[in-house]
Amino acid sequence: MTEEIKKTEEIKKKPDQKSEVVVDEKKSENQKTDAKKEQNKEEAEKKPIAKKKKKKIRRQVLRGQAHVQCTYNNTLVAFSDLGGKILAWSSAGSLGFKGAKKATPYAATQIVNAATEKVSKFGLKEIEVYVKGVGSGREASIRALANNNFEIILIKDITPIPHNGCRPRKPRRV
Repeated sequence: MTEEIKKTEEIKKKPDQKSEVVVDEKKSENQKTDAKKEQNKEEAEKKPIAKKKKKKIRRQVLRGQAHVQCTYNNTLVAFSDLGGKILAWSSAGSLGFKGAKKATPYAATQIVNAATEKVSKFGLKEIEVYVKGVGSGREASIRALANNNFEIILIKDITPIPHNGCRPRKPRRV
């Protein structure tokens, strides 16, 4: 009987010993994670707190294009580089003109003035002017561009014109 008691005690001890080993492994893992946390804290202290922002470099564009679109209802002006990337734009509606006033020559001069203020940070000097449309602000916008110290290299009319027009309707049979 005493032998059976001894065997059960030994069996009881064996799982306890294993559990102790598991506890020891958990302790060592906790110690490892604590050590990693301390290293991360030290690295964080070494890094500067405030990150310096890189200064944004504005590109200088000496030659560009001015696209003027004059319709019966509105006038739009857009400045771009020679590749066609828009630098600044303005329209009559964005300046607060409403209705029939948007297509006037006065609105066209105001639009060009607003757009030249936006594009002045790029240092634009020489421009090619492309005019599109048949509105009343065509000539006024070109004059305003010349008055805003731009050297106009080219003035080109790119108004779309049909060569043969649309196909006519079939004749009406009565």
